[in-house]
Amino acid sequence: MTTHGNDILVLGSTGKTGRRLVRRLRAEGRTVRPASRSGEVPFDWFRPDTWQPALDGASAVYLVAPEDPAPVQGFVEQAEASGVGRFVVLSGRGVEHVGEDFGRGMAAAEGAVRRSGAEWTIVRPNNFDQNFDEDLWLPPLRAGRLALPTGGVPEPFVDVEDVAEVAAALLTRDGHAGRVYELSGPRALTFGSAVAVIARASGRRIEHVELTPQEYHAELLADGLPEADARGLGAMFAMMRAGHSAEPADGVQRVLGREPADFASYAARAAAAGAWS
Repeated sequence: MTTHGNDILVLGSTGKTGRRLVRRLRAEGRTVRPASRSGEVPFDWFRPDTWQPALDGASAVYLVAPEDPAPVQGFVEQAEASGVGRFVVLSGRGVEHVGEDFGRGMAAAEGAVRRSGAEWTIVRPNNFDQNFDEDLWLPPLRAGRLALPTGGVPEPFVDVEDVAEVAAALLTRDGHAGRVYELSGPRALTFGSAVAVIARASGRRIEHVELTPQEYHAELLADGLPEADARGLGAMFAMMRAGHSAEPADGVQRVLGREPADFASYAARAAAAGAWS
């Protein structure tokens, strides 16, 4: 049975943006359904029997798509049929330039909500500050060497706290339907500069090494990453080297009316919490 309500369904609720968004919405007194394979509300993209129980009572969805685009269209159609009237999609900056190896799920989510009859807003953030302390680049930084194929092209890294605050505003306030917001930090830094900021903040010696795309691919495989994932990361860096995400964007300012958080303040916070010790 489908029940209409005012809950906000947050997919990927244990992820970097999702868990911060859940915390923020609950602090505002909103009724939230935090969904993921291991979350409060069981949800699995590849088990459609989990979709309807997660959707019951939801009027808005924060949509974090899987890398495999196959289930996305069907989910959006089912969500709309259940009474969801608003989608906020987490996509990525430059996703339209990447091709088949990276971001297909995000592109599918963008297309699915555009085809729906519901209100939709898309956020396309740059690389997260928190990739340096929660995810991808934490183990190499702790080991003292971050080696990437950036071509020296800068990236205006964005704080996930800002992404979550923007998403909360888009889910709960009117006036943003049909818009795409690109989200970045206030200034672009090369990865070498970012590593230097982290090294200073943590009081550690950390080197940044520039690799060719071929060297990077080989290192990822040597570290045990599957071929498809290695190709995906390679495609992401190719997009970045082409400069598609290098300029700061104004989405945080447009939605929140303030400047985004600076990378140095993020690094100081993460270092104080012992991220790179």
